[in-house]
Amino acid sequence: MPHPAIATEDRQEKGTEQRELTGSEILLRCLIREGVDTIFGYPGGAVLPIYDSLYHEEIRHVLARHEQGAIHMAEGYARVTGKPGVVIATSGPGATNLVTGIANAQMDSIPLVCITGNVPQNLIGTDAFQEADITGITMPITKHNYFVTDVRDLARVVREAFVIASTGRPGPVLIDIPKDVSNAKTSLEFPDKVFIRGYQPTTDPHPLQVQKLHAAISEAERPVILAGGGVVTSGADQELKAFAEQAQIPVATTLMGIGGFSGQHPLWMGMPGMHGTYAANHALLECDLLIGIGARFDDRVTMGRLDKFAKGAKIAHIDIDPAEIGKNVDAYIPIVGDVKKVLQAALDGLPRSRSADWLRRIEEWKRQYPVTFRPSEKTLKPQWVIRHLYETTGGDAIVTTDVGQHQMWVAQYFRFARPRSFITSGGLGTMGFGFPAALGAQIANPDRVVICVTGDGGFQMTAQELAIAALENIPVKVAVINNRCLGMVRQWQEVFYQERYSEVDLSGSPDFVKLAEAYGVKGLRARTEEEAKRAWQEALAHPGPVVVDFEIDPAENVYPMVAPGSGLDEMIMGDEEA
Repeated sequence: MPHPAIATEDRQEKGTEQRELTGSEILLRCLIREGVDTIFGYPGGAVLPIYDSLYHEEIRHVLARHEQGAIHMAEGYARVTGKPGVVIATSGPGATNLVTGIANAQMDSIPLVCITGNVPQNLIGTDAFQEADITGITMPITKHNYFVTDVRDLARVVREAFVIASTGRPGPVLIDIPKDVSNAKTSLEFPDKVFIRGYQPTTDPHPLQVQKLHAAISEAERPVILAGGGVVTSGADQELKAFAEQAQIPVATTLMGIGGFSGQHPLWMGMPGMHGTYAANHALLECDLLIGIGARFDDRVTMGRLDKFAKGAKIAHIDIDPAEIGKNVDAYIPIVGDVKKVLQAALDGLPRSRSADWLRRIEEWKRQYPVTFRPSEKTLKPQWVIRHLYETTGGDAIVTTDVGQHQMWVAQYFRFARPRSFITSGGLGTMGFGFPAALGAQIANPDRVVICVTGDGGFQMTAQELAIAALENIPVKVAVINNRCLGMVRQWQEVFYQERYSEVDLSGSPDFVKLAEAYGVKGLRARTEEEAKRAWQEALAHPGPVVVDFEIDPAENVYPMVAPGSGLDEMIMGDEEA
């Protein structure tokens, strides 16, 4: 959850340690003071002082097998807890291996504190061994970053980094520490207040804008709520539920907003956009009031056709980031503020919309055009697999995904009832994200079932992290939806490129059962529904990590689908969904 204010008393009393400490010791004392219980990382020369100090501290460190795995673990941890995930990497290639994860967190508004080492300051600019300008490289993809030149600034910088990462619109903050700063000594003084000039996020809504929203709702006959990741980030799921029920407004959740409104609620229409439901897409087309809540109206929802998107609707846009309001769609009622606080304010005196006929129409769309698939007695259907995962867990699981067809099938067939349960790479679409994110999520929630649904392509990008799962007995259940190709790319080549399948064949991939066993992890395989039922039951019963290889037909496609540049009224339903 965000800090209540920027200029705030420190969570513990101000303290000064008179004994001089090294920069690396100060860094770790500050991390502990921020409540950090787990660090994900990979050591190297420029961060050896930090790792030497870590040897003496009682703080958990997870040694990833690649820096990308480390930062995705930190992301998974952050996404399920709401607290900043912490990752450490050395200079040069160690730091640059974090770049994809940093960009991923920036796009999805995930709080991270990324700590990198650098060469000593007297070598900066000399092309020294493993030197890289990581602050320059990451400036466009961080919320803020620091290059620490004086050990006396380090405690303040760490405090500021955690405040910036977790307040306002969350995001990644990078702290780059040259080796000489890590080794330098000074007395430690914890800052008792943080004031960052020019950084004072607006959290409380303007009362007049809330009144305008009330007036629009009271007049609306076809209202729709588009709920995005901001609902999850602000912890506003209960407020959204009360808001939708009291005003009687149906809800569509974006990919990042899934779980922010229960997928089992009768007002839920599903996900809109490229692979969205018929009801959600047509509701966006025909609504007369569209309330965007913590959503950024990205091109996977609007398809870039703003001339067709909610063209007859007044648009109210609630977001803590004023830069998002009006960026993609014009807002008739802009409301800047923390989603939870805005909804709390809006619930006071919230009118009921005139939506009775509209809700009946939406129910008819849901009945006539459900997301469905044609069963097969010959092949294992991926849609069936996801539905089976849902049914066997009652929906009460944390599910991480990679990117591609399997990601969309999870969004369509796993009805999440709780926030922070669907962990996926939304904005950047990062392959290799799902498995390490699942490890981070499981570390943060040791008592919950954590499932990683991944493809055979994405899994191979970070499969080396199986070593961590085995060594620390992290009981993540990995469901590999194995179609032996780059499924979503193949689908696009089929639909848009006249079946010219260019470089999508993943023949030569390893036997995933044997790969898992090589790391000391249980491996299982399923090619039919009966085999899948047995394998999944065994996986859930096993106390440690499991990889289940679900072999499916490479020709299976995700439908419905809207082509890029098409309107939401131009849905390709597919033979099974038509």
